[in-house]
Formats: sequence, structure tokens, C-alpha cells
Amino acid sequence: MVPRAHIPELAAISRWLRREREPAMYGDEEMGIPPTKLYTRPYAAKALDSAKIVLNAVQRLLNEVLQSQRSSG
Repeated sequence: MVPRAHIPELAAISRWLRREREPAMYGDEEMGIPPTKLYTRPYAAKALDSAKIVLNAVQRLLNEVLQSQRSSG
């Protein structure tokens, strides 16, 4: 189970990734800056690592729900 103490971190990561999604795909359209100029490889690695943290937590939670359903059903 994902400890409740981790929920604020997961929420913060999810908010950060959501905010970065559009500029990562389209760049800064107002300034005419492409995404390749906005983001560096280390920044992309941080985003990927952060997304993996959320994915792993969600997978654990889903596995627990499925196991619970199997044992009660």
C-alpha cells in the first residue's frame, strides 16, 4: 500500500508533470522557442524518474485492489 505520507509527494509530482506537458510538446509558442531549447537531458531524466515514482505507486495500489477483490469475491 502507498503510505498516506507519500500522497503529497505524488500529488506534487503529478501537478509538476501536468504543467510541463504542454511546453514539452509544443515549446513556448508565444516566445517561439521549441521544446528542444526549453528542456535539457537532465531535466527530462528528472521528469522520467518522477513519472516512474507515480507509476510504481499506482501499480502497487491497483495490485492491492485486485488482490483484495479476488480474496473477497
